[in-house]
Amino acid sequence: MSRERPKRGALPPAEENIEKLEKVVNEGNHYGAQQMYKSISARYISAQRYSEALDILKSGACLQLKHEQVTCGAELALLFVETLVKGKIPYDDEALDRVRQIYLNFPQIPVPQHLGDDDDVQKLSEALGASKIRVEGCSSFLKAAIKWSAEFGALKSGSRELHVMLAEYIYSESPEVDMARVSYHFVRGNNLQKFASTLVNFMGKCYPGEDDLAIARSVLWYLSFGNLRDANQLMEELKKQVEAAELEFPKTDLITFIIYLLQTLQRDSLPLFNMLRVNYKSSIDREPALNEMLDDIAEKFYGVRRSNPLQGMFGDIFKMMGE
Repeated sequence: MSRERPKRGALPPAEENIEKLEKVVNEGNHYGAQQMYKSISARYISAQRYSEALDILKSGACLQLKHEQVTCGAELALLFVETLVKGKIPYDDEALDRVRQIYLNFPQIPVPQHLGDDDDVQKLSEALGASKIRVEGCSSFLKAAIKWSAEFGALKSGSRELHVMLAEYIYSESPEVDMARVSYHFVRGNNLQKFASTLVNFMGKCYPGEDDLAIARSVLWYLSFGNLRDANQLMEELKKQVEAAELEFPKTDLITFIIYLLQTLQRDSLPLFNMLRVNYKSSIDREPALNEMLDDIAEKFYGVRRSNPLQGMFGDIFKMMGE
């Protein structure tokens, strides 16, 4: 005999379950509470009481994360986004704020930098492992949220605010920062000043030769979208913040190329654009993806169609960062 689907009236208000589950977590039974969060929220979802299911999952994710139970918290955070999709919840300020509240509870713990005796090495190893779990958990949650936002009301590339959150968390929590990945999300975000300050912070601690590449990649990404305004503004903001931080702005051939390129794109001058690519080829070739972006820029600004159908490989790789 099949089980009857529970009637909506059979479920108590979500707040009753939230209070009960909070006690279980606060008593230290994180795993038991996790199973209860999942099973109880599933009943509300089955009854199509999505708002209450979201309240339960948000409360659980935030509470588990506050207790630094990142694996549990990240799992509930993902279930929260899955419920947004199931309930066809539109992307708006209220929904965004719920996602933000969960994000703000993901722990931010500096990785120790100095090594000493064997105990210190062990602690560092544990810290690196915990850092990886945090970044993977938060990234999975925010990537899912970005995908939901793109489907239910935000831009085609997803919520700008969510992209900024993901860029910030990857940068602050990853022991070895992948600036290409960080920039990928910042360029799709809406906080140019934060983007610039992150690049300046990176310049102060990166290896030689990484700073100009990070700047060039970021500017070219804006340009590959046809966004000359933000590309120029990023350069201006970078110069301002570098001066305020009493650092030296990189003076390399690659940066010179970027400066000339920004000037060239303000006029209809394809021959000059092509000449720049030839003259600075050795600098551009330091990262193959830069040539890929320049092909995109040529198409956006000058209508130059790609001659090689195999081109686009690096663009596809970078697109995977947002999946």
